[in-house]
Amino acid sequence: MKDKKTMLHTSPNASAAALVAAFAVLSAAYAPAFADTYPSRPVELVVAFQPGGGVDTTARVFAEVARTHFAQPFVVVNKAGASGSIGLNYVASAAPDGYKVAMVFAELSTIPLLGISKVGPDDFQPIAKFASDPSTIAVRVDAPWKTLEEFLAHAKANPGKLTVSNAGNGSISHISAAALGLASGTRFTHIPYQGSAPAVQALLGGQVDATTVNYAVLSPFVTGAKVKVLAAMSDKRYPALDQVPTLKERGIDLSVDVWRGMAVAKNTPKDVVDALRQVAKTVAQDPKFQETLAKQNVTIAFEDVDQFTRTIARESERFKQVVPQLDVKN
Repeated sequence: MKDKKTMLHTSPNASAAALVAAFAVLSAAYAPAFADTYPSRPVELVVAFQPGGGVDTTARVFAEVARTHFAQPFVVVNKAGASGSIGLNYVASAAPDGYKVAMVFAELSTIPLLGISKVGPDDFQPIAKFASDPSTIAVRVDAPWKTLEEFLAHAKANPGKLTVSNAGNGSISHISAAALGLASGTRFTHIPYQGSAPAVQALLGGQVDATTVNYAVLSPFVTGAKVKVLAAMSDKRYPALDQVPTLKERGIDLSVDVWRGMAVAKNTPKDVVDALRQVAKTVAQDPKFQETLAKQNVTIAFEDVDQFTRTIARESERFKQVVPQLDVKN
């Protein structure tokens, strides 16, 4: 009886202890899952150029609109240099956890071809493409050339004398100018800057004769009557430049698409990719995102993961054929 009495006396304590222990085990098992739910902290949205360019503008509009569609804020971080490869490497070499997201751009395919960096399309998991607009050939409004033909005639008569700014060695604007030179039988001196915005400032300041950056960056200065676009590098007339001819209209078979999108490091978990994919799609459909970019003369050209992946692959193959023919030195 003594043993039974003792057993009855201690049994409730033993049960309580067992319950506490069981709860602790369950808590330990489930706590990591709750702690690792993505996103549990702010996400870096990395722009590989200085503030003010088309990639930076798209990133900042996205980050602002995404605040109402994502559990954590996107924080824009600018890491400029080496034609965008510094910022791209920063994300590609980071832990594939979705907390460092790259704004990617067409140069993603050209940087490794030019030997600027080894980083390239194979280092990333595409998320979405947001926007696209054409490269241009533009001069100051007080420049002596009123038409593309006058500009090219001067370039042919003075090989290498005309200077053209670009967003960095190996940038799409650099390749655009080199491709224009090849297609028209002319030669320019290419002046690199760390992004489209400083390339335009160099034109405005009279440090260069022309620039080949995309129209979204030029638009405030075109509407402000400081810059004149001689031609657009698009397949058909660009809506915001309906009075400006395309190169193809002037007998030069060249078009250059300047796209902007989002990607993460290769091997990022599928649930993280899916979360980013969903917020990208939601933001792209948000009227505020569309209206804000439209005011910047950026054309919305949304592509989801699969289509964007195909676009990057197609562009990469095209550049593999084109870049070796160009006089582009890094």
